[in-house]
Amino acid sequence: MNPYPLLRRLSHEHYTPGPQLAEALGVSRASVSLALKSASELGVQVLVQKSRGYRLAQPLSWLDETRVAQALGEHARYFDLHCFDEIDSTNSALLARIAEGAPSGLCYAAEHQTRGRGRRGRSWQGELGDSLMFSLLWRFNLGVADLSGLSLVVGLAVARALHGLGLKDAALKWPNDIIAPSGKLGGILIELAGDALGPSAVVIGIGLNVRLSDAQRAALDQPAESLATVGYAGERNTLLATILAELAELLPRFEQQGFTAFIADWQACHALQNRPARLLLPNGTSVDGLVRGVAANGALQLEGTDGVQEWHSGEVSLRARP
Repeated sequence: MNPYPLLRRLSHEHYTPGPQLAEALGVSRASVSLALKSASELGVQVLVQKSRGYRLAQPLSWLDETRVAQALGEHARYFDLHCFDEIDSTNSALLARIAEGAPSGLCYAAEHQTRGRGRRGRSWQGELGDSLMFSLLWRFNLGVADLSGLSLVVGLAVARALHGLGLKDAALKWPNDIIAPSGKLGGILIELAGDALGPSAVVIGIGLNVRLSDAQRAALDQPAESLATVGYAGERNTLLATILAELAELLPRFEQQGFTAFIADWQACHALQNRPARLLLPNGTSVDGLVRGVAANGALQLEGTDGVQEWHSGEVSLRARP
């Protein structure tokens, strides 16, 4: 049974009897038991007392289109937000809508993704309610070649949103990571469709760790951090609205002015600016140097023994070096 209708009826403050749940959902007690099992697989702990029923061990804050629109205020007109309980991938779903002529500003957010994707083909997974995962379709009257640096502008929008919510230590790591001093907070995935001369359609995927369990940390291949640990006590609807509002400001400006207009601001947010770093290359070798900034095309500028060289994201990975 789909567990989401059941979970939406459970409280973390009081128990709900099983017969009451079954009647409200129009299902059998056996179906309720199956839904509870599915909830456990989503990482949701449900407490059971034989004489009292069921309650959530921790509160669940659900994504809500109306609350996001209210928080967006005047920026709400830029977006058509749809929140899903479960979807294969918000990015994949929006990519499929491009050919149908879906408009700029269409946004899909999900409580759970079964095939969420990150940069370099990595999967993006999160326990229910612990992540913010959404994708935004945006159309540009630009060719694909003119969109260089777009992912960095999106990162800047996320960083500004987090700073505005009080997370002053949130920073960027080239090309697409959102980080805190103690680990990665999230990332960005940009997927393009369009002609060389334009117009172009872009799907912007953003994933952030709102909370992170010890089990989730252990399963990751790099240090990770959550917004809750670094001081965010708000809920995801406010977080989503704040990021969308920043995107509504920066994306039109990027179309008009290109990435050059954002270089100084992006470098000010870059955690490794003017610091020693190491680039890990696809062939297993590495290049050491000092990070000197980013070029107008979004390439990383790394100063080594042969001077300053530019590196494009592709399959390279940037790491701090002592």
